[in-house]
Amino acid sequence: MDVIKNDKKYDKYLKEVERTESLKVYEREYEALGYVCGIDEVGRGPFAGPVVACAVILPKDCKILYLNDSKKLSEKKREELYDVIMDGAVSVGIGMRGPERIDEINILNATYEAMRDAVANLSVVPDVLLNDAVTIPGLPMKQVPIVKGDAKSVSIAAASIVAKVTRDRMMVDYAKIYPEYDFASNKGYGTKKHIEAIREYGMTPIHRRSFVHL
Repeated sequence: MDVIKNDKKYDKYLKEVERTESLKVYEREYEALGYVCGIDEVGRGPFAGPVVACAVILPKDCKILYLNDSKKLSEKKREELYDVIMDGAVSVGIGMRGPERIDEINILNATYEAMRDAVANLSVVPDVLLNDAVTIPGLPMKQVPIVKGDAKSVSIAAASIVAKVTRDRMMVDYAKIYPEYDFASNKGYGTKKHIEAIREYGMTPIHRRSFVHL
């Protein structure tokens, strides 16, 4: 029985290795150009909190398994992978824009600013950017927009995970300051409880006023 169990575990492991290797197609295509960087963001849709972008450069021989679109992973798995990515990446850069800037220039332009900051905050200059669906204005290096890139590229998936964990931790901290709004659970999205709290208590300094029309 133990042998069978171990065989099943090994088969599962081999399938994950195969899946992960299939997500390195873009990295392999552009690796000859130099540093390949994945970029993603989280938090474009919430009523409250920042939009957070992340840029990640993984080593060419990256062996990290289970990388995927952060929305497809459990919170526990994201937290585990966050530490693995931060320890194993060549470089990680974070950028973000808060509610006031989002209201001032709109969410798309605020996201572009956060992404440019994420690239600027890398410790090395990337030669190619693998972006989740967008082309970022104002950057000189080659960009490759990939639709649903966080499920097709290990670098974008890693950026998705780090951005998600970073923002979620911030929203949990905000929940301690503004407990009425349930930020620890809703992460700033417009849930029923969140909307009811806005109606009862009004908006906080971390709310995006251009997003809330009640």
